[in-house]
Amino acid sequence: MNNKTDNSNTAVVHSLSRLSKEPLFPLGLVCATPAALDLLDHNGVNATPYFARHQHGDYGTLCADDVEQNRLSIQHGMRILSAYEIGKDRIYIITEADRSVTTMLLTGEY
Repeated sequence: MNNKTDNSNTAVVHSLSRLSKEPLFPLGLVCATPAALDLLDHNGVNATPYFARHQHGDYGTLCADDVEQNRLSIQHGMRILSAYEIGKDRIYIITEADRSVTTMLLTGEY
């Protein structure tokens, strides 16, 4: 995958043209905490594209180590994590190891 890093070398942005055309894993039941839904609503943002990005390999602003961990997690059935900036806040999306549930939540709820 083609990655670009910011000056701190902590954020990784994936080229959308390099994302998987097929979902990499099932999401299971899709949930969001009330605080995450409030943040999305306040910013006029729809949650669906973030879940799609997560499922297709765009993990948002994760460090390279976390992206590699996600790759291994997909192969070995472990938890998958993404992080996305919305305004001045950050949301996380976590798919559980058994792929039964994917949850969107805020930093303070992680």
